[in-house]
Amino acid sequence: MNNLYREQKQEAVPDMSNRLRVEIAGLKLQNPTMLAAGILGLSGASLREVIDNGAGAVVTKSIGLKPREGYLNPAIVQVSCGLLNAMGLPNPGVRDFVEEIRELKRERVNVPIIVSVYGFSPEEFAEVAHVAVKAGADALELNVSCPHVKKTGSEIGQSQKLVAEVVENVKGVVRKPVILKLTPNVADVAEVAKAGVKAGADAITAINTLRAMAIDVETTHPILANRIGGLSGPAIKPVAVRCVYEIYEAVDVPIIGCGGITSWQDAVEFMLAGASAVQIGTAIAWKGLGVFKSVSRGIDSYLRSKGFGSVKDIVGLSHHR
Repeated sequence: MNNLYREQKQEAVPDMSNRLRVEIAGLKLQNPTMLAAGILGLSGASLREVIDNGAGAVVTKSIGLKPREGYLNPAIVQVSCGLLNAMGLPNPGVRDFVEEIRELKRERVNVPIIVSVYGFSPEEFAEVAHVAVKAGADALELNVSCPHVKKTGSEIGQSQKLVAEVVENVKGVVRKPVILKLTPNVADVAEVAKAGVKAGADAITAINTLRAMAIDVETTHPILANRIGGLSGPAIKPVAVRCVYEIYEAVDVPIIGCGGITSWQDAVEFMLAGASAVQIGTAIAWKGLGVFKSVSRGIDSYLRSKGFGSVKDIVGLSHHR
């Protein structure tokens, strides 16, 4: 795709109204839809395609310090209520991935590029974050919530102490916004959010996938090669909405809703619960990349029909009854 074609395609994405503009921890979005981590985020080309199709920001796949192959297939399975995956955090390692970040920055894309990072210690998180920011990342999303990789992800995210250490280490080496992505697999998600914000997190993403599995009744074996995976899609939306609602009452930083968003109605529900923006992932598999524009248009129509001037007018509105 040459630069002229890219410019023409970018111009074709409508700037629907000032009502949709949001700001999260200093990041300015033309609309409140974001690509969720783990979907189409492993190359500059795929991220650019998402941007061209109307996402207000993009989050990369989770990137670690060293290359990682991930788990054997089957790593993804469709279930009646969503998708179950145990990819195992496959990635080329941050030092190879930086070229994908630089490619996007050279093209001067007009949306925030957020790099999802993980590590097996607070120090690893910080090292990956430092390299990503040096390459041009506009912000970082800390994946302390992956449910199927041992010694990282939710094993960190279930401990308020470890979450705080990760955030503190990352904030000690970068001057870009740090977004903390939380797991629902905890007793009290609001308390974990409070620990992260106290340590310096600039925003919260809620939630990552739910720990889950599926078994083939014919073979009698677990379907995923890793046995346990993470459930995403419509089934987890009520859980995610509840988490956003509770976190909104506990912290005073922006929240990004994630989990089962397939329509503008879903997005508005998250906003009423307290989200300033929403991430979309699994819905792309069913609705294609057009989901970003359709959700944005629906939110805009809702705001207009209800007489609201902007997205911020409905953020947390369900708390004021």
